[in-house]
Amino acid sequence: MKEKKKSDLAVLLDYTGSYRGLTYLGLGLSAVAMVLGMAPYICVWLAARDLIAVAPEWTKAVSVGRYGWLAFAFAFGGIAVYFCALMCTHLAAFRTASNLRKAGMAHLMKAPLGFFDSNASGLLRNRLDGAASETETLLAHNLADIVGTVAMLVAMIVLMFVFDWRMGGACLLAAVISIASLCVMMTGKNAGLMAEYQAAQDVMSKAGTEYVRGIPVVKVFQQTVDSFRAFRQAIDDYSDKAEHYQADVCRTPQSVNLTFTEGAFVFLVPAALLLAPGALNGGGFAKFVTNFAFYAVFSAIISTALAKIMFAASGTMLASTAMGRFGAVMAAPTLEVAKHPLTPNGNRIEFRDVSFTYEGAELPALDHVSFTVEPGSTVALVGPSGGGKTTAASLIPRFWDATSGAVLVGGVDVRKVDPHALMDRIAFVFQNSRLFKASILENVRAARPDATREQVLRALEAAQCGDILEKLPNGVDTVIGTSGTYLSGGEQQRVALARAILKDAPIIVLDEATAFADPENEALIQKAFKRLTVGRTVVMIAHRLSTVVGADDIIVLDAGRVAERGTHDELVKADGLYARMWADYNQAVRWKISSEGEVA
Repeated sequence: MKEKKKSDLAVLLDYTGSYRGLTYLGLGLSAVAMVLGMAPYICVWLAARDLIAVAPEWTKAVSVGRYGWLAFAFAFGGIAVYFCALMCTHLAAFRTASNLRKAGMAHLMKAPLGFFDSNASGLLRNRLDGAASETETLLAHNLADIVGTVAMLVAMIVLMFVFDWRMGGACLLAAVISIASLCVMMTGKNAGLMAEYQAAQDVMSKAGTEYVRGIPVVKVFQQTVDSFRAFRQAIDDYSDKAEHYQADVCRTPQSVNLTFTEGAFVFLVPAALLLAPGALNGGGFAKFVTNFAFYAVFSAIISTALAKIMFAASGTMLASTAMGRFGAVMAAPTLEVAKHPLTPNGNRIEFRDVSFTYEGAELPALDHVSFTVEPGSTVALVGPSGGGKTTAASLIPRFWDATSGAVLVGGVDVRKVDPHALMDRIAFVFQNSRLFKASILENVRAARPDATREQVLRALEAAQCGDILEKLPNGVDTVIGTSGTYLSGGEQQRVALARAILKDAPIIVLDEATAFADPENEALIQKAFKRLTVGRTVVMIAHRLSTVVGADDIIVLDAGRVAERGTHDELVKADGLYARMWADYNQAVRWKISSEGEVA
């Protein structure tokens, strides 16, 4: 039997945790508060009845004062109970918002690292923050207002028909027209417009993040925001959808809604004119005047009640859309953890008939790839761009899982190794290493939080970072990114190498770690490499072929397949793809501009 899908509200309430009872208590108190708020109108009716009954001898209406105090007591009680209701719903809302953020972050922590390459950080942050903020408003205010307003409407309907059902029906007609107008705006073909609006907001947020990151390029080339077409298009699309929803969808129904709710008294006057002759002839004129006074006052709260419904319904739609976007985050793939994890025996790496295809791609990034990396050896992955080098390296630490085949470390499929244990065995140095806005000490210690200060300093020394520490105002305790303290790309790479050295992992993955280094930094990085790779199993991705000449084995990947394999000398003699790449590399190295301005 197919499992029934939970509603967005039910899913949201699952995240209230132990505060769910507080949510229900707040909703119940809100309903009570709204009913108490109706009682003063009854007191007004009772006071008017007594006054009209003794007119013009007003002093005989001895109960009027009591009704006044009762009205005050009910009004004050309603406010106090409503305050308690909002206290309950706000406490629950704050805890739920916290739980949503925690659950989202906890789930993303289980996602493969490759997931973040195809999902912008700005988009993920916007979805989590949006879900937390929109649902917080729903739980703190909108649900309480919905429940309270429903209770108010029920009480209104009862009161409308208790005194004079004809005048009550006239007042109720305004409410019916208002609700119909709201349904036109928020149901049917217009129900999905809010989701489209929020999707456009997501795209704009993502494009905005990318634009901010690209501002240096925009400034260097003296461009404007118009030059960043994706951002401009996202802004225009968001603007179009917002304008369409406001002008084309909401304008007419909202105008009708406001006209009739604010003018509910207009329906009461014709009803009173029709009933007045009968009241005069039947001797019930005093009662008629009393009822008319009651409904005239009572009709004023109809617009307030319906306005609350409208805003609450709008908040519900926003929260529902936000939960849908939150669900997209929670649908991110996660790494499966073996119930009975195995421990690798050694550091031998083996690709056994491995294929991998990125989501949405038509062609595989790796197509039946097989090779081994013996313990203590250095294997280089080279080849044309898009050949599958980075993909192959990313499968070793399970940034992604192979679509078919298996990647083994120490004779064990990496999918059967505990992820934490696997990560402890592997150290990484990427071509674009990122440092935290923290001290050099804490940046390096991130690889091994329990490391002592002396161990961090030794790792920095091994990574050739001595000159970096000397020029910093506070040495290893200098916080990067503050007071104008920044490091060049090559210097950041050396600090990242210090991380890898401190981690002391038996397997090293190097992804073109010298790509952005100047010659001086590259020389220092190469010295650090020698210290880092001694006695370890190394897989390195290289575009500068001079860095792989001494590798124990070179694997040439082309279009996701192993095209060649061997040592540098063997591959050059084979006169294949590697030999052509080597010739092109040497020609590029000799490239220079002559004194006449010609390329030589």
